[in-house]
Amino acid sequence: MTIKQVLNASFSLSISALFCATVSATNIDETIQTNTPEQTHADEHHDEHHDEHHHEEDSIEKIQVRANRLGRIVSHSPTRIEIINGEEIQEKALMRPGNISMLVAETGGVRVQTTSPAMGNANIRLQSMYGRYTQLLSDGLPLYGGQTPSIGLMQIPPTDLATVEIIKGSASSMYGGSALGGVINLISRQPKDEFEGEVLLNLTSKQGQDLTAYFASPLTDSISASVTAGVHHQQTQDLDKDGWIDIAGYERVVARPRFYWSGDNGENLYLTIGTMYEDRTGGTLPGQLLPDGTSYEQLLQTQRNDVGFVFDKAFMDNYTFSLRGSAMRQDDDHSYGTTIEIDSHQSSLIEASVSGYSDNIDWVIGTAIQSDSFTSETFSEFDYQYDVPGIFAKVDYALTDEISSSVSARRDWHSEYGNQLSPRISLLYHPENWSIRGAFGKGFFAPTPFIEDIDAAGLSKLEPLTNVEEERATTAAIDATYIVGSLETGLTLFESNIEKATELQTLPPALTSDKGVRIVNSPAETTIKGSELLVRYRWHDVKFTGSYLYTDTSKLDLTSIEQRPIALTPEHSAGAIIMWEQHGKGLLGFEAYYTGTQLLENNPYRSKSKAYWHLGLLGQITLGNVSWFINAENLLNVRQTKIDPLVLPAQAPSGVWTTDIWSRNDGFTVNAGVRVQFGH
Repeated sequence: MTIKQVLNASFSLSISALFCATVSATNIDETIQTNTPEQTHADEHHDEHHDEHHHEEDSIEKIQVRANRLGRIVSHSPTRIEIINGEEIQEKALMRPGNISMLVAETGGVRVQTTSPAMGNANIRLQSMYGRYTQLLSDGLPLYGGQTPSIGLMQIPPTDLATVEIIKGSASSMYGGSALGGVINLISRQPKDEFEGEVLLNLTSKQGQDLTAYFASPLTDSISASVTAGVHHQQTQDLDKDGWIDIAGYERVVARPRFYWSGDNGENLYLTIGTMYEDRTGGTLPGQLLPDGTSYEQLLQTQRNDVGFVFDKAFMDNYTFSLRGSAMRQDDDHSYGTTIEIDSHQSSLIEASVSGYSDNIDWVIGTAIQSDSFTSETFSEFDYQYDVPGIFAKVDYALTDEISSSVSARRDWHSEYGNQLSPRISLLYHPENWSIRGAFGKGFFAPTPFIEDIDAAGLSKLEPLTNVEEERATTAAIDATYIVGSLETGLTLFESNIEKATELQTLPPALTSDKGVRIVNSPAETTIKGSELLVRYRWHDVKFTGSYLYTDTSKLDLTSIEQRPIALTPEHSAGAIIMWEQHGKGLLGFEAYYTGTQLLENNPYRSKSKAYWHLGLLGQITLGNVSWFINAENLLNVRQTKIDPLVLPAQAPSGVWTTDIWSRNDGFTVNAGVRVQFGH
């Protein structure tokens, strides 16, 4: 029986069972839980310490975070950390239960960029920095790799998430070179004192099905556990009937158990094990041909397994020892037409740290060893093994009740690129209803063959990397937030300067042989600057969120040797959400997102994209512990292939057969389903 048949059978049986079952009237209260065991001690300190030194604030700001390493409350942390809370996660899970792309894409200053139109791969760009610079973490662990493969974003369900933490700008001072552009930390739900769980079934008008489940329970007085599982199917879709698959088909199975242990002497242990298998299909449909008269089927089989742990122990009242580690292996079998690529990504981390606090100072110091490797059976010349031992330290100091600072630095000894120093400093001025922050940081990134421009084509047309140096960036930002009553406003100004950014360069025809492109360092600085505007307002059961992002970018074009904007980077983008919600009854929401024009590269149909709107409607009715939902996406039926073909007239030197995705490519889509919750 196929995954699709399992989903259809499960959906039918569940619907029948729901109508026959007695509906519980128990209301499932949503709670925001952001901390894994290592933060328990720090959180108790900050609850007490900051209540003594700061005014009481709206509960929306009383959220403690882990990404800053010290468990501070969001509004009291000198490091700006944006939070996607549990309420937003639950809403976005109804729109796209299969992956977290929509969850992060609808956050201001965050853009999910498709890197492979054939397979649907995508990465996350923070404030228009390249997606390869974004470190994706799960409970503070790099479970998806030091450099997360672009397909990884599309394989992580939001089912078990409690919150998401986002740091924009270089975070290399605490997380190493993979966090040159920022960090996205996915925080999982923790088991409560009683059994709880949920099952979600979803169907889409584009022949997609999702079945996800989450269960959590205490096992003993000191041990609790949770498990998340999902089965997902998508049928291939050729929306413009040109023989090329516009929406890749896939079958995917995901499972992740988690275990939590608390000892009698202040010890805490968190352990997680994850596995994922996916079979994905794109390219030409069977029997269909490209302009050169050949077929080009793209296939990708992915198997990922990972394990991670966090152990901490409080000692001498004011100190905590923490030990964390993770290991990940991802095996991929690619088919690019007649070319087969079989490869493996491996990553591991072991880190030990000690943290402490006094009246005005919080600090952490630690050491870590990060390893990342790539092995290809087909193109072994691209194999690499990076071993990176390092030390790091961070100090947060409260100068007064209103002024605090954070200084952090990391020294890495990279096996390929030598000694690297990554500093960061942040300042916070927090009078009454204002929070004004400034941040400045530096970091580095170790180049690999897997830049955005090569993701859709594989390695067959790429020259082996030679004389490529590390990429370095300086990031700075200043932001101001004002909260009064139910109104929150924020303005951020940011700038990033990247030195030696790696880019894809087309080889001269006389030198190509069987290779068409190579990766080189840009000889000129790449500059990204802009501003973000955010407005949030709540009136009774209605909440409004509005955001605007302006971006001004400049990079050297290697062909014309002149400065041009970065491709696929809109100068103007904006969004607005209006949501009515009553817990235990239902919700109704409308969203509108605007994406401005973008510079395009290697596109024979146009050099600049068109601006477009994305509109959506979401509705949910809750009866006891059962919720029925329906969601309509892309109400204007925007689709890039309505304007230009996706397939190129001839294969590009890199090996790709498509233009980049600069717009929507899925058209109007409706999904609907049911969520059943258990426990209290």
